[in-house]
Amino acid sequence: MSRPDMVDSVAALRARISDWRRDGLRIALVPTMGALHDGHLSLIKIALERADRCVVSIFVNPTQFAPSEDLDKYPRQLARDLDMLATAKADLAFTPDVSEMYPAGFATRISVGGPSAGLETDFRPTFFDGVATVVAKLLLQAAPDVAIFGEKDYQQLCVVRQLCRDLDLPVEVIGAPTIRDAHSLAMSSRNAYLDEAELRIARQLNLILRKAAVALAAGAGQEETIAEASRALIAAGFQKVDYVEARESLTLKPWRHDRAGRVLAAAWLGKTRLIDNVEVPTA
Repeated sequence: MSRPDMVDSVAALRARISDWRRDGLRIALVPTMGALHDGHLSLIKIALERADRCVVSIFVNPTQFAPSEDLDKYPRQLARDLDMLATAKADLAFTPDVSEMYPAGFATRISVGGPSAGLETDFRPTFFDGVATVVAKLLLQAAPDVAIFGEKDYQQLCVVRQLCRDLDLPVEVIGAPTIRDAHSLAMSSRNAYLDEAELRIARQLNLILRKAAVALAAGAGQEETIAEASRALIAAGFQKVDYVEARESLTLKPWRHDRAGRVLAAAWLGKTRLIDNVEVPTA
């Protein structure tokens, strides 16, 4: 199976999309940082169900990494990624380098309020500014009809939706269900950092969050339930818990029992930080 075509400049991307537009085709964008896995392939599947052509961007975005984070060691494996895109039948890979996305003199940053407050921002204060800036650029560069983002990065999905609403970007943002391994661990490029012992611990994350979500749905006290989930993560072998919180699904404001909710968490195994979230069941 042949690899998709690849372009590495905004001009070439826009030229290809212009050709598709002249043919009346509907365009989907799947933004990624590469190191593709089955979770990404599920996004491409949804994209091709909703559009005639699918563009997958592969760009490790430096503006969303703090100086202490893993930008330099983040997995980069373009040849393998292109083979996976061929399997998924993506139409085009957009693979810009840093100088293409942030040319000399670049001085603009987008800051989104609302759903970016708390959770990740409490520990990575510049993260969502970097995400919002690069996503806005990608959406303006590709001008897709739809863009697909995974629910595993749930706060990011909410931030992107807010960004598109606030800036009147004419794109439908679709949240795709989290793809998990046979042990309920959410697929993530950073899972590659985990050894076998750490993987066994990591697979407890979703189970503990689901137990908390079920308890909340049954009317358990929120403070006690969240505290118990944090204790359970430490007991399972996580070294540190950044947060476990219950939030409203749409706004990410603190959760109330009469609203749709999510339990979100971030916890550390060695030098690897894992995030996950589960929906609070409704009656």
